[in-house]
Amino acid sequence: MINSQPILLQVEENSDRLDRYLSQHLPDLSRSRIQQLIEQSHIQLNGKVCTSKKTMVKVGDRITLEIPAAEPLKLQPEDVPLDILYEDDFLLILNKPAGLVVHPAPGHPDGTLVNAILAHCPNLPGIGGVQRPGIVHRLDKDTTGAIAIAKTEIAHQHLQMQLKAKTARREYLGVVYGAPKTESGTVNVPIGRHPVDRKKMAVVSTEQGGRLAVTHWKVKERLGNYTLLHFQLETGRTHQIRVHSAYMNHPIVNDPVYSSGRSVGVNLPGQALHAWQLSLQHPVFGNWIEVTATPPVEFTTLVNVLRQRA
Repeated sequence: MINSQPILLQVEENSDRLDRYLSQHLPDLSRSRIQQLIEQSHIQLNGKVCTSKKTMVKVGDRITLEIPAAEPLKLQPEDVPLDILYEDDFLLILNKPAGLVVHPAPGHPDGTLVNAILAHCPNLPGIGGVQRPGIVHRLDKDTTGAIAIAKTEIAHQHLQMQLKAKTARREYLGVVYGAPKTESGTVNVPIGRHPVDRKKMAVVSTEQGGRLAVTHWKVKERLGNYTLLHFQLETGRTHQIRVHSAYMNHPIVNDPVYSSGRSVGVNLPGQALHAWQLSLQHPVFGNWIEVTATPPVEFTTLVNVLRQRA
């Protein structure tokens, strides 16, 4: 069902891209939401459906925007214990355990972090999308640590803008194979879908669909033939740290996709990667919030064992 009252706009400024023009004149909608509406044929330009966000509009053009009615939420709340690092009426920050998928996807229709959050926050449905209510950024299933959840639409848009503007800081701890020759560095190579294995990500040129990806790293502790690294994300591509670590020839320990699978003699539930610290500006009050997520016992055990061996 489509909203019975479409939004009508008459272009009065010089030419600009369609998505940029709409985001400037419809502040209640995020640019990503506008781009989604364009792709889904909900926008007409001069009476004709326009599905290209890059279309240039000019003075005198007429734009009609139809917003689909909210789809009924089919996700079921599930009462799962949550490790809460921060919470108020607008924001929730959790320490996610390994093995927990963030939102429903093929093969994981339930038992996700979203199902658990819906039991904790009954008013969340509709915030940021039907299948991912409240989710601002993702963590892989077996990556542990801090993840932010928005409780209102305004908070959701504000937090997404912080991530896009790189004002929010996401810092990780990871144990990698080998010993980097320098104490710090930056990996700046684009990431996209693997050209053969579509379930994997890979370093892919921008001409082949890769997107900008920047990861800063520094040595936190050398552990013989292993190293504890501190990562800071500048962008947030899927599997970014894992792909960039493998690109450095120092893959994350126990990564089932991007490492060679060498055993370290410690039972780990997933790759040795933990979202350690998250710093962001409160979406309503403006104060800065910094949380530190305690690494899981398996991660700490791994570091201690490697330290003793070294």
